[in-house]
Formats: sequence, C-alpha cells, structure tokens
Amino acid sequence: MAYTPEEAEQAAAEISQDGLWVVKAQIHAGGRGKAGGVILARSLAEVKAAAEKLINKRLVTHQTGPEGQEVKRVFIEQGCNIGREFYVSIVLNRAEGRLCFVVSTEGGVDIEEVAKHTPEKILKETIDPVIGVKPYQGRKLAFALDLPPSVHSSFYQILKNLYEAYVDLDAAMIEINPFVLTNDGELVALDAKVSFDDNALDRHKEIEVLRDHDEEDPAELEAKKHDLSYVKLDGTIGCMVNGAGLAMATMDVIKMHGASPANFLDVGGGASKEKVQAAFKLILSDPSVEAVLINIFGGIMHCDVIAEGIVDAAKEVSLTVPMVVRLQGTNHEKGKKILADSGLAVISADDLDDAAEKVVKAALEDAA
Repeated sequence: MAYTPEEAEQAAAEISQDGLWVVKAQIHAGGRGKAGGVILARSLAEVKAAAEKLINKRLVTHQTGPEGQEVKRVFIEQGCNIGREFYVSIVLNRAEGRLCFVVSTEGGVDIEEVAKHTPEKILKETIDPVIGVKPYQGRKLAFALDLPPSVHSSFYQILKNLYEAYVDLDAAMIEINPFVLTNDGELVALDAKVSFDDNALDRHKEIEVLRDHDEEDPAELEAKKHDLSYVKLDGTIGCMVNGAGLAMATMDVIKMHGASPANFLDVGGGASKEKVQAAFKLILSDPSVEAVLINIFGGIMHCDVIAEGIVDAAKEVSLTVPMVVRLQGTNHEKGKKILADSGLAVISADDLDDAAEKVVKAALEDAA
C-alpha cells in the first residue's frame, strides 16, 4: 500500500527490481479498470508516474456516481503471467438459506453484465452446512470452468478455504475477480473484494481496525456514533422514522407523490431524546434537504419524547425548511401539543399518505 508516489516506487522496488507491476487505485467501488484506476507499469519510473496520476485524483466509475471518489492511496503488486481469467465468489443464497459458490468463465469483467447478457455462463453450487464443501463439488466446478486436471485438487482446496474464511470472518461476500490460471499452470486470486456482516464486527476487532473512514460518507459515520441507521440518498425530502419497515414504506409513499427521499433514517424503537436530536441535526446538515418528514408510530418509543427532541434540535440548528410531522401511538396527543406550543412552523399530518402529500407540496412551495 502506498500513499505517495515515492512510497509507490519504493514498494515496487521491494517486490522486484524489474519486470511488470500493477498500480491500483484503492476506492470502495467496482469498475476501476475501465475508469483508468488500474495501470500497468514496466519500470520503477512508470510506477511512480502511475501513482502520481492516481493519488489525490477523483476516479469516476459506474458505482461512484458522477461526482466520483478521491483516491487517497494505491496498491502495488507484481504483474501476473495471465493465461485465463475466471470469476469465483461465495455468497449467501437467501432463497435457500445456505452459502453458495458462484463461478464463471468470464472473469475480469463486471459479473452483473455477464448475468444480464449471458446468464448461462454463470454456475452455482450450494453448500450443505452439515457436511461442508466436498471434493465432488470442487471437481464439478473445475470441469464447468474447463480447468486442466492438474489443478483440480488445488482448486478444491481453494474453494474449501474460501468457505472456511467466509464462516470464520462472518463475511457477507467474498468475490475473487479475476481468479487466474497463469501460463505456468498456477491458480492465483489476483484481486478480491470482501464485505462483512456489520452486526458481527464486535467479534472481529482485527477487521474493524481496517476500516477506511476516507471511503465512507461523513454523515453515515456520524450516525453510527449515535447508533442510528442512516443511508444518504439523492432526493430532497429528509426522513426520520422509527422502524426499518416503516422507513421503507415512508420512502415509497414519498416517491408515489412525485418526490425522492434524501435519506433512509431509522432512529429505532426506543430512541432517547438525545438520539432524536442527533438524528434531526443529521438530516438538516444535508444541503440537498428541502423539507423534512417525521413519521413516528409510538410503541416502546413515546411520541412526547420524540416531540421534545425535535423541538430542542430545531431551535438549536435554526429550522429553515418546512417540516411535516405525523405522530401516532403512545402519547401522540402529548407529542402534538408539545409541537403546537413550540412556536415552530410544524405541519401536522393525520396519516402517512397525508404526510407525504403535504411534505412534497411544502418542498415545492418553499423552493418556488
């Protein structure tokens, strides 16, 4: 790993003094090669020049969006004498509730494109959790990839290791693309992406410390500090909801009324006043938000606690956009009274459809 062109040149020299190196931009997005983020270098000078070209530049791929992502570091690796490229991954097949190998002869390209245009080139093999990966499964997939018999045994061992790594690391996906058969007859995992189950990171401190905050949205990092489920989206209606299902329904109804949500934000079933304040500030910190919809169904969470948190936060950050509130459930009348007596310009709604209609209308009027 290198953070400067000089470090990149030094890293390449440690690998070898001559030959072929690859300089790879390290961002959390696929499609780097097509975007110019993977550069071959045939001298140490070319390694340094490639790093200069990539570091501190914004790389735009089909997964980054038009704004792209800034490259803060590059990875230097030795070039590989590639014979053939494959795709190999292990994921959870939710339909069967079991782990599944997914392989394809079309390595080195976007697997989504292969699935779309030539799905017959994708093969799957489900793993029985009682018996694990068996040799016949390795042979079956090796034949499907047309691998030479000389590497069938090592291919099975790789699949077995891949399965054990997935389970031991509490992974969500391990994807090797490309998985390479070299001209010398060696199998190499040339590039990989690994994602983990966030809920299991407490068991894996060694993985948690690898987290690269430069590659994450600052608002999402702030939300995590307050134990909020937050995802930034590209709409204009800020949403604060309790419960993931209700949050999804809220976003759907906003879309039905002709607007788009600016975020997914679930404050949870038993949020405190302080947590609500943090959530509200998070929404209003987004400059794209033109109106706010607060949709709370009080059960464990009391509507008056929500209302107090909203009032305190709105006064602290100076609310400048329309706010529509729908409160139902435990202490909802108390909550409505707190909002009504607050002096804030709150638009009250009776149900979800009414709330979505009012917030979209308010956003349009405010923008005009």
